[in-house]
Amino acid sequence: MTTKTRDDSTRPGNQPGFAVGATVGLLTAAAGLGAAELAAGALRTASPVIVVGDALVDNSPPELMALAISLLGTADKPVLLAGIVLVLAVSGAVLGTVALRRPLLGQAGLVVLAAAGATAVLLRRADDPGAVVPVLVGAVAGAAALALLMRSAGNGFSTGEEGETTVPAARGEADHPPRGPGRRGFVRTATGVLGASAAAGAVGHWLPRFPGSSTDAALKLPAPARPLPPLPAGVDLGVPGLTPFTTPNTDFYRIDTALSVPRPDPSRWTLRVHGMVDRPFEIDMDELLSMPLEEADITLTCVSNQVGGDLAGNTRWLGVRLDRLLRRAGVHPGADQILSTSDDGWTCGTPTEVVMDGRDALLAVGMGGEPLPAEHGYPARMVVPGLYGFVSATKWVTDIKLTRFADERAYWARRGWGVRAPIKTMSRVDVPAPLSRVASGDVVLAGVAWAQHRGVDAVEVRLDGGDWWEAELARVPGIDTWVQWVTETSVAPGLHAVEVRATDAIGATQPSARAEPIPDGATGWHRIRFTAE
Repeated sequence: MTTKTRDDSTRPGNQPGFAVGATVGLLTAAAGLGAAELAAGALRTASPVIVVGDALVDNSPPELMALAISLLGTADKPVLLAGIVLVLAVSGAVLGTVALRRPLLGQAGLVVLAAAGATAVLLRRADDPGAVVPVLVGAVAGAAALALLMRSAGNGFSTGEEGETTVPAARGEADHPPRGPGRRGFVRTATGVLGASAAAGAVGHWLPRFPGSSTDAALKLPAPARPLPPLPAGVDLGVPGLTPFTTPNTDFYRIDTALSVPRPDPSRWTLRVHGMVDRPFEIDMDELLSMPLEEADITLTCVSNQVGGDLAGNTRWLGVRLDRLLRRAGVHPGADQILSTSDDGWTCGTPTEVVMDGRDALLAVGMGGEPLPAEHGYPARMVVPGLYGFVSATKWVTDIKLTRFADERAYWARRGWGVRAPIKTMSRVDVPAPLSRVASGDVVLAGVAWAQHRGVDAVEVRLDGGDWWEAELARVPGIDTWVQWVTETSVAPGLHAVEVRATDAIGATQPSARAEPIPDGATGWHRIRFTAE
């Protein structure tokens, strides 16, 4: 009679291999992340992925952030978060492989990851110490999952299922079945860990959006005290392919530093106005909505917009005039900066004189005929025409402090960006689309131009480097919006280039010299090529 035995000490090949170790590590990472997401959702705080992402954003070189926005546009946040998850997965795979051979090193790796997450809580701008709790919960869940998976892997892959040898059994010794659950047991354990992790993560992601949550309840906006008339006929030229005059909320560009959209509870929201003022005060949403609301047609533009870029949008906003709130506070002479802060701790510095000069600067609560979408600042945000968004358009605003540029610097000012940043005169070709093919003969050329709070006086176009001619401008409701332009020309078959430039109402023509968007806005003529057939 023979019995199966094996000498693990001399048969290293019988130990679980890299694939098993990587699986253990990936499942450990999934368990930690799922538990952390559940804790974050229950506590209404940020998950470790968001915490680490925020810390990276807040502490990365400005040049790197500008490059990311330039290359990725509105996809920068998903790419960053996906990269963090990928790094976590790779780290987990390595730790799992190490842990099967050196268990203490695997657990030590989890401690290192937890310490990195806790450090990120301290490095991010948001004042949210509670965000360390999901990090710790994730670390504990990961350690428990690692221990469970290691035990199951050891039983399934090193006790008689592979590399077995048969030797004569000692007299009187009975055959013994392999110990442990075997491979099927490991698969069952792994499947259970994966399912529990996925369920925990899904519930954690869903909890902040629980039906009936006050943070999801849309505000009922009062009618404006002075409604604007409908847009004048002719603001939209109706050219196929031309950017519409009014940007739908769902298509409005979003550029900000928030990796997870803040969801302030409007029933608890307050705005504090303080600093260099005579009468500091706080206002809640009920009081804000009881004040006279005004409408304004305003085009917003991001400073990261490249020449010809699409980081601009136009809509009708609804809100309370900012100068009304500042007069209520009584601004001190010398307070040249409005330092506003968002719910997630981002800060913005706006020149005080710009808000007080009579333009339609709003503390907005409505956008495009409905309450602000969460991605665009719900329940309240700043909208100041004529300035790039990074110095004027604080979303999820909760604090306004009157101060001086010499005393305090906002988020981007500390990173070397401009501090006043008026929007530069700009124009863009939309039709024909770049590198498109059109029929030769008469061709329609069209696009948009903007010079907020100055207005566009003229748009000129030229074909293939020839003479400039003036395009027809659409109507506009005021000087704070963009304007559509259109013209026609005749082209022969072949490759052609169109350039455009705008002149604003104070006589400044868009310069030809190219400048990058950072630190205070791009310059240059937009040029596209198309082929006539």
